[in-house]
Amino acid sequence: MVTSTAPTMETLTTLYEANRRQLVRAAMRILDSRELADDVVQDAYVKLLEGAVPQGVREPAAYLYQTVRHLAIDCHRRRALEQRLFADEEAGRHAVSASVAEDAAVSSQALRMATTALTQMSARTRRAFELHRFEGCTQRDVARELGVSTALVNFMIRDAHLALSSCHECLQPG
Repeated sequence: MVTSTAPTMETLTTLYEANRRQLVRAAMRILDSRELADDVVQDAYVKLLEGAVPQGVREPAAYLYQTVRHLAIDCHRRRALEQRLFADEEAGRHAVSASVAEDAAVSSQALRMATTALTQMSARTRRAFELHRFEGCTQRDVARELGVSTALVNFMIRDAHLALSSCHECLQPG
């Protein structure tokens, strides 16, 4: 009766040293990188030294090649995933910064348009709008302040809103 035992540390080291170049080449075919291939081969060797070779392996060299191949494929998949994730993240970062820049430009344009609209109003209409909108005065308080009727204040505030809402409509996409 023949019992199979795991290869010894000495056998694994001899195999590794004798096949290192070929193992690196095999990993390079998958990874397209000498540095990564070296790392994968080194990782395979460390794994084998840590006792990762199961009992009953008849061909330790074939097992070593297979281990390198699997580690290289795992490394390749991991790199591809990272590239996709980081590309998505980078694209998102650019989209956010473009969106922020676009929002700032639209806000700046809206402010210029609103300022222009306010300066084109009569002084009394502008003052009625400012008192009502910015200072929180009621229409009755605005009417008292300006010495006009509440109905006229209502019309002045409406006219100011219309002038400013046309600025808003100009900036809407479509």
